[in-house]
Amino acid sequence: MHFQLTDDQRALKAGVRALLAGRFGREALRAAADRPGVLDRALWRELGEAGFFALRLPEAEGGVGLGLPEAVLAFEEAGRALLPGPLVATHLAAGEVAGAATGETVVTAASGGLVEWLTEADVVRGDATGAVPLVSVDPLTPLHRLPRSPEASPDVFPDASAGVSPGISAGVLPGVSPGGSAGVSPSTSAGALPGGSAGVSPGASADDEPDPVAVLLTAAEQLGGAARTCELAVEYARTRKQFGQPIGAFQAVKHLCAQSLVRVETARAAVYAAAVTVDPLDIAAARLLADDAALRGARDCLQVHGGMGFTWEAETHLFLKRAWVRTQRMSSNTYSDELLAADLLSGVG
Repeated sequence: MHFQLTDDQRALKAGVRALLAGRFGREALRAAADRPGVLDRALWRELGEAGFFALRLPEAEGGVGLGLPEAVLAFEEAGRALLPGPLVATHLAAGEVAGAATGETVVTAASGGLVEWLTEADVVRGDATGAVPLVSVDPLTPLHRLPRSPEASPDVFPDASAGVSPGISAGVLPGVSPGGSAGVSPSTSAGALPGGSAGVSPGASADDEPDPVAVLLTAAEQLGGAARTCELAVEYARTRKQFGQPIGAFQAVKHLCAQSLVRVETARAAVYAAAVTVDPLDIAAARLLADDAALRGARDCLQVHGGMGFTWEAETHLFLKRAWVRTQRMSSNTYSDELLAADLLSGVG
């Protein structure tokens, strides 16, 4: 079976890239990072007008009438541009929530213990009652954590003296007093701390099956981010000189770039194939490979950039932070691991 893109699919991919390059280029990305928690509604509506959210909606219902493979291509480009906002949730709500397809309505979803862009969303799918803000690692993805248990008070911020849940800062968030109201202003950024367990709230079941389409589209975003960090690493290795030659001439740097490319192409093959087969196992494998490519690719890109990669002016850290947050989101990593492990063990004995 061949998974070559058609001319129409390549044109779609190029069109989305051109739209995002013109509307959400590097300057806009930096401006968004400096205004955490604020969603660009004008850009959101432009995405709706371009058919981004209605790609899979039938033409009879006002959509574009394309399929999951085309949606994956569009989300790959969105991930490459680090486009902020609850893209997956709004896309999945097209045709079900009024205004979602056109970008007039911002939709988010409460799943896996986390809710993204809660303060900016017009509609929340699922129960987000009592969600509390988390300390951000990604200024472009504010997150709230769902309550620790169904009995948790919806208006009380966790008391720092009673211990802090993983992923929640022991410090008091701006405008929130310990044990007081957890109201959050739109400028309050939120996110999952790397290495924490913020992907699944103690009150949620880790066995809850995530929406496979949401998992695949998130994998496509991760793939796009991985591809972009590979490009950034190669570009920097070609232009940065040390000891009279480009640093890309050194074997250690060559290996970092080559390994990043291998991970990207492996993940791309898996994501594209899963978009065609829509098999749960293929989607699980694609998600794990895409997460690995995004995380390791961002780290290697930072390594290639050296001291420059750690600075706020460089965009490398934004890709790493987004990869962290996406990996934590929806608890789908744990589910994907368990699904693949169960399939492997089913053939033993």
